[in-house]
Amino acid sequence: MRHNKKINHLGRKTAHRESMLANMAISLIKNKKINTTLAKAKELRKYVEPLITRSKEDTTASRRLVFSELQNKEAVTILFGEISQRVANRPGGYTRILKTGFRVGDAAQMCFIELVDYNENLLKDAAPKKKAKTRRSGAKKAAKAEEAAVVEEAPKAEEPKAE
Repeated sequence: MRHNKKINHLGRKTAHRESMLANMAISLIKNKKINTTLAKAKELRKYVEPLITRSKEDTTASRRLVFSELQNKEAVTILFGEISQRVANRPGGYTRILKTGFRVGDAAQMCFIELVDYNENLLKDAAPKKKAKTRRSGAKKAAKAEEAAVVEEAPKAEEPKAE
């Protein structure tokens, strides 16, 4: 039975795994997007999302708790300054995993893990939306209405006055 065995050990001892996840979290915070294996990305998500949630409340205690995990002043500054403001209204789900295929050497499944509010491609407003398509009969009616308006607006030729 595998009761209470939710942690993927990633083939590493505890200290190595924890330092690897901390380094990956620092890279994710600094670069907003990293390329890694799917298993590592899923574990990183579990590691970094509680840190981002804690960064929403900018207190000395929360900064110290996050620093004790990351051990990087620059990453903590970015997390509490820039990232916490972007995710202030988001109730969770700060990261997105996008699968990219398989690695050539060992066929490990690769993916990108990124911060949701930093993907410029998805945040850009789509091209201006076209008007809803109308049926052809509607287009003909509109064209006839325009022709009638043009005919009414055309200047009428003056008739010679009888003298």
